[in-house]
Amino acid sequence: MTNLYLAGQGLAHSETTVDYPRPDRLVNGNPKRLTQSLYEHPNMNCGIWQCEVGAWNIVFADNKQEFFNIIEGVVRIHDAENNSFIEVKAGEAGVIPPSFKGTFEVVEAVKKYFVVVDA
Repeated sequence: MTNLYLAGQGLAHSETTVDYPRPDRLVNGNPKRLTQSLYEHPNMNCGIWQCEVGAWNIVFADNKQEFFNIIEGVVRIHDAENNSFIEVKAGEAGVIPPSFKGTFEVVEAVKKYFVVVDA
């Protein structure tokens, strides 16, 4: 039998970590990023992520993808392959697919729910 529980309790993690983009990936600024992991599983990580305004290059592994829902703020995800971007605002959601290469730009300080899955 599988147990049900609230995120933030039981098997979940609620510790907040602070980090900054790697210097070699910075495009604009040096935004502080806060990650609160609410649930971890060998193939999945879910939580709340917050970030200041800035931009940095991202490269997703072939086996990782992310679903996210913006709670506050605005982000733009620039696709390096086809020179385009999507803008995601509060109340909207997006997906970063496996093997994605591009730039993650925080236009307005952002807070989002995220789910990262190993495909």
